[in-house]
Amino acid sequence: MEKGSPALFGMDQIRKYIDMAEESGSTSGDVVRVPADVAPYIDHTLLKPEATREQIDRLCDEAVKYRFYSVCVNSSWVGICARKLRDTAVKVCSVVGFPLGAMQSRSKGLEARCAIEDGAQEIDMVINVGFLKSGDLKKVEEDIRAVKRACRSTTILKVIIETGLLTDDEKVIACQIAKKVGADFVKTCTGFAKGSAKARDITLMKKIVGPKIGVKASGGIRSFEDARLMIESGATRIGVSASVAIVTAEKGQETY
Repeated sequence: MEKGSPALFGMDQIRKYIDMAEESGSTSGDVVRVPADVAPYIDHTLLKPEATREQIDRLCDEAVKYRFYSVCVNSSWVGICARKLRDTAVKVCSVVGFPLGAMQSRSKGLEARCAIEDGAQEIDMVINVGFLKSGDLKKVEEDIRAVKRACRSTTILKVIIETGLLTDDEKVIACQIAKKVGADFVKTCTGFAKGSAKARDITLMKKIVGPKIGVKASGGIRSFEDARLMIESGATRIGVSASVAIVTAEKGQETY
């Protein structure tokens, strides 16, 4: 991958990150012992296109009841969630450029700005995977920066790199670009493309971004054991729709 590739992305350093992740295994994160311990890590998620107002209301009620960190919804629902959760500790997270990430960067910036004006405190944006796989790293950076510029100083920005579509080298590069732009988190998957959150990817991503940037595991996490593995691998946030099942140790079914 040469096009638009600055020295930061030298192959020797990329291989070093991958080797470090392989050597460290998947026990570099926090320890969770019981299902209720997972609740503060959870972005309680409902991103189905057919989601109804009743389901969104229930999502918010569940987030308050079980003390999840946030609700994560499509941008059209942000205002409703923000009003419903105004006097609670639960944050509102909006996805941007979801789920493909292939629209114009300025459109992503506008969507982020509108979501923040409606009350979103966190933004989960999808990178342009096609730019990355084409080796046009400058465009990948500009795409993330368009959303970063739309964020306020208090807005948390998470960058979804869609790990199921990337090689290990591309995962390293995507994380390095997100870190360079000033993202607060890197995130594994949308849940709509192929692949799901993997412990190995969490460990790799954490090695790349370091201790000051979070890693969000999302995609295919359906049980307490799944969530615990992600957290113990280094995830600092979990994006799931099977949240209630996870914290109550019931068998869950993710419903992205």
